[in-house]
Amino acid sequence: MISFLVFQVVYQSSDSAPVVKSGNKIVMDQSMTRETDPQPPANEWLDIMGNGLLMKKVLQPGGGRESWPHLGQTVKINLKTHLLDGTLVEELSEFWFTLGHREVIPALDAAVRVMGIGENAVIKTDGRYANGFRGNLYPEIPSKADLSLEVQLLEATDAPDLKLLSPTEKIDLAICKKEQGNVLYRCRAYNYAVLKYSTAMEITESISIDDLSSEEVNELMEMKVKCLNNMAVSMLKLEVYDAVLTCCSTVLMYQPKNVKALFHMGKVLALQDKYSEAIQTLRKALELEPCNKTVHDELSTMMKKHREHEAAKQAMDEKMLENPSSTHKHQAKSAWGLSWKWLLGATAVAIGGIALSVVIYARK
Repeated sequence: MISFLVFQVVYQSSDSAPVVKSGNKIVMDQSMTRETDPQPPANEWLDIMGNGLLMKKVLQPGGGRESWPHLGQTVKINLKTHLLDGTLVEELSEFWFTLGHREVIPALDAAVRVMGIGENAVIKTDGRYANGFRGNLYPEIPSKADLSLEVQLLEATDAPDLKLLSPTEKIDLAICKKEQGNVLYRCRAYNYAVLKYSTAMEITESISIDDLSSEEVNELMEMKVKCLNNMAVSMLKLEVYDAVLTCCSTVLMYQPKNVKALFHMGKVLALQDKYSEAIQTLRKALELEPCNKTVHDELSTMMKKHREHEAAKQAMDEKMLENPSSTHKHQAKSAWGLSWKWLLGATAVAIGGIALSVVIYARK
């Protein structure tokens, strides 16, 4: 996963003034406000990006500019998210994220950087700075909806240096990141959940098995499996099916009898119309857990869809055989047009393949 610690410009758009890093502080660009300028008094709006699309109003002052968190620090907040009509979307207590790692929506990441410790503020954001946020189970956030965020900044701490952490501390940190991902998943922020799980996986990959006891090795493997399974179900929600299969295949390398991985793999195979493989995969999962109602119901539904799919295919074949002459006439009539369509399509595929090869070669 790409690290965003080196970012100095925060979510800058063509018509906005950026937030920039100055020394070890986050300050507003001078075109917006000078570092010596005071914060607007309580109940007055601060235009964070300078374009009227991301506004902050202090409800309760905090520690002031000297306590603003830095890029790369981990911050702890209380958060309430509303639609602009007042509908409560979600409420999170003591939620942790790392500034600049794109673990939350751009509006929240940018706004917290200009808050003091202990400050309570309301943030109004245009939908473009809420991009990627999926909302809670009920009500769902409409696409590109404007939001109102009530944020209280509780704490800001330096991110731990992995090189200085013991294997046990790394495992604990990975567990923390996984739990944060679970919170985001429950809020339907699936893409942000994937980032948390990816971070947890990166931490586990930094641990040498040679430094662990047999018990710690088992704990590490369980952590990896849980993260991969959670990433798989998040990717399934995002309809990134190849990524789901990759995650599930990796889990099954560690644990060939992992029912969750078999279940998710079976669902994706069915979505790709690979019913025979999907049914075989789910049957294996059901053999491992015969009383698993979720797997049983999914297998039953899948077998029914498979029968319907085969019946429709057979009906189409029979229909084609009933009137072959009309079919041949139609084919003859459209042969020239089809040949051109095929030629154009094949050319497009060839060009696309060449372009992809060039990109892959360049990346190597």
